[in-house]
Amino acid sequence: MMEFPESHSLSKELNKTIKGKKIVQVIAENSPHKFAFYYGDPKQYNDLLKGKTITESNAYGGQLEIIAEDTKIVLSDGAIIRYLSKDNEIPEKNQLIIKFEDSSAIYCTIQMYAHIHVTLTKDYENEYYEIAKAKPSPLSDDFSTKYFEGLILDLRSTTTLKSFLATKQRIPGLGNGTLQDILFNAKLHPKSNIKNLSLDDKERLFKSIKETLKRMTEASGRNTEKTLFNTFGKYKTILSAKTFKDPCPVCGNKIIKEAYMGGTVYYCPKCQPINK
Repeated sequence: MMEFPESHSLSKELNKTIKGKKIVQVIAENSPHKFAFYYGDPKQYNDLLKGKTITESNAYGGQLEIIAEDTKIVLSDGAIIRYLSKDNEIPEKNQLIIKFEDSSAIYCTIQMYAHIHVTLTKDYENEYYEIAKAKPSPLSDDFSTKYFEGLILDLRSTTTLKSFLATKQRIPGLGNGTLQDILFNAKLHPKSNIKNLSLDDKERLFKSIKETLKRMTEASGRNTEKTLFNTFGKYKTILSAKTFKDPCPVCGNKIIKEAYMGGTVYYCPKCQPINK
């Protein structure tokens, strides 16, 4: 699913590709999907967007925002967005199509579930979006050691590293996908209790969050996810569904795959010893 690296890469690609283009038609809910959550009536999306020009695209956490004058489109992490130079190439099944006057288009489909929101900017209310927009990017200077320590300070004594990183929007856009390599690079186990981490552990985790996300973002996302042009990102994941059958790249040990907290975690038991 789209996480921080992908949303930020997509926003850059959109700014290079569709910024300045005029919308001529919008089709929403072309293929009904019970886990596609629209904002207001999707039948009104054409009226809201037709004739308007794309002015910019932004990323907040794992969410993608496209501005068309006084109207915004917000896509959450389960949305898949693609660009086509010719709108006659659009797949039959989709949840949103936006066509431009030069015959190009973008379209969205759903991976599991997603928000596809279109509304006047002045009317938009979405707590999840507002939190992601308000919190500092982990790539910014505002995401400092002091800020990071503040995130840890009030945690429950039973909070594990996966819970800390991937729940409650503590670090918007950091999810179950990106945390795998972050923890591997920090030499920390996803089930380790964060309250039991040493100062050195915390320093490695902080450094890994910033450096790993930066590498992922600069490489146009992970190689488990696709870009705006339907090609895989160039960041080669260390721990993912693509790699877990390979031995640990550091010690050669077998990588463990486990179901945990509603998702899958991967780790090397030797390089990432658990600390409960």
